[in-house]
Amino acid sequence: MSDQGARSHQVWVPGSTVAISVVTPMHNEESCVAEFVRRTNAALLAIGRTYEIIIVSDGSTDCTEAMISDLCLEFPALRGVFLARNGGQCTAMYAGIQESCGDVVVVMDGDLQHAPEEIHRLVEAMDRGNALVSGSRQGRTESLMLRRAPSRLANWMLRRVSGCNVRDMGGFKAIQGDLARSLRLRPGHHRLLPAIVWMRGGAVEEVFVSAPPRFAGRSHYGIGRSLDVLFDVLMLWFQGATHSRPMYLFGRIGMVVLVVDVAAGSWLLWQRVFQAEPLTERPMFFVVVMLFFAALFMLAMGFVLELLSDAVSGIGGVRPYVIRKCVTGKPPVV
Repeated sequence: MSDQGARSHQVWVPGSTVAISVVTPMHNEESCVAEFVRRTNAALLAIGRTYEIIIVSDGSTDCTEAMISDLCLEFPALRGVFLARNGGQCTAMYAGIQESCGDVVVVMDGDLQHAPEEIHRLVEAMDRGNALVSGSRQGRTESLMLRRAPSRLANWMLRRVSGCNVRDMGGFKAIQGDLARSLRLRPGHHRLLPAIVWMRGGAVEEVFVSAPPRFAGRSHYGIGRSLDVLFDVLMLWFQGATHSRPMYLFGRIGMVVLVVDVAAGSWLLWQRVFQAEPLTERPMFFVVVMLFFAALFMLAMGFVLELLSDAVSGIGGVRPYVIRKCVTGKPPVV
C-alpha cells in the first residue's frame, strides 16, 4: 500500500475518535474555499492523525455553500455547517466548535492568511500539555494604520487587563476540545480566546506563524472593528474585576462612595452643631446629598446586574444561531 493510501485511513469515519478538528468560519469566500480545503486536507494528512474539517457558512449569499457541498464528495473529512443567517465571525466559530468532536480544535480563517501547513506547529505545542496555543503572526503586510497598529494597541491592552502575555490574541488558535466546547462565546470573544482561557487557569503558549497575504477576494474587516475591540477589552476587564460577580465591583464602589459621603456629612453636621454654620446654603451639602444617591445607585446596580447574570446563566443553553443545513463527506473506502 502506498504512503498516501495509508494516510487516507487517518481521515475521520463515523464512530471513530477524532484527534484534530479544524473549524473555519466563511462568509462569501467562493474564491478561497476550494484552495483552503485542498491545502488543509493535505496538511492534516501529513500530520498523520485522525481529523475533520468543519467549514461554517455564515449566511453566505454567493456560491460558497454549493462549492462546500461539492467538495464534500471529494474530501471525506469535510463537513459543511450552513447557518440560517449571517451572525458574525464569532457566532459562526462558536457553531463550528459546538459541532466539532476533536481532542484538539484548531480555529483559523478561511482566506489562507493562516497557512494550513503550519497547523502542525500548534498541534505539537498542544502535545506539551497546553490548554491553548496561539499563533503569533510574523511579517504582517496589511495596512499599518488600519490593521497592524490597532492590532498592537488592542493586544497590549488585553495583556494589561488579563495578565496573559500572548502578543497576538486573535486568529490562528488550537484549543483543548472539551474546553473549547465548554466556552459560551459571545460576539467578539474570538479575539479574546487566549485571555479567556488564561483567566480560567489554563496553560497558554505562543508559537510563531507566518502571515501570508489573502489568497483572493476582499477582507471583511474595517476600521470600525478597532472600536469593537476596545469595548471587548472593557468587558473583559469588567468580568475579571468582578470575578463574574457584578455585585463585587458595584458593591465596593457604592461602599467607598458611602464612606466618603458619611465622612463629609459628619463634617458638615459638626460645623452645624458647634459653629452654627447653615447647611442648605453650602455647596458641600448638595454634594453630600448627590453622593448618597450615587451610593444607593451603585448598590442597586450591583443587585440588578447580579440578578441579570443569574438569569443569563439560567438560559445559557440557548444558542445564538440556527443551523439551516449540514453536509458531510462520504467515509473513505477501506
